[in-house]
Amino acid sequence: MDIRPARPDEFPLLQRIEDASGAPFRDFGMPEIADDDHLPLDELARSHVWVAADPGPVAWIAVVELDGHAHVEQVSVHPDHARRGIGARLLDHVQEWAAGRGLAGLTLTTFRDIPWNAPYYERLGFREVAELSPALAAVVAEEARRGLDPVKRVCLHRRIDNGVRKRY
Repeated sequence: MDIRPARPDEFPLLQRIEDASGAPFRDFGMPEIADDDHLPLDELARSHVWVAADPGPVAWIAVVELDGHAHVEQVSVHPDHARRGIGARLLDHVQEWAAGRGLAGLTLTTFRDIPWNAPYYERLGFREVAELSPALAAVVAEEARRGLDPVKRVCLHRRIDNGVRKRY
């Protein structure tokens, strides 16, 4: 499995991977999340995006710099390739990239009680953010504007110490 920067011509495929990776939300009683719009092409173009390719993209991650952190906007693994550690490898890749840029760590927002969301990230060393920065609070506010209940969401952080992943 090769992790490499995404090419702009692959962005429509990445949207299809995101749509497919959202399907399990339907089985979890959250069809509105399964049917939610994917990350728009213009947002993908403004983000740092990497794919896991085997040989073509089967998973991807999009990141922006936010408050001195690499903020994960989206990570999607096609269901045909799920449960193989690909998402964790993408996160580790971003962590190495962030360390090289002198960033403090990774942040993301996710569902608090969905097994493949917050509990998954916590197993990978992420911890709940105690106090939101203004920029992270703006992310949460934008999610709420789009209909995501802030009570069901959580902001998580995994810090970088000397370029090495720090598990708490």
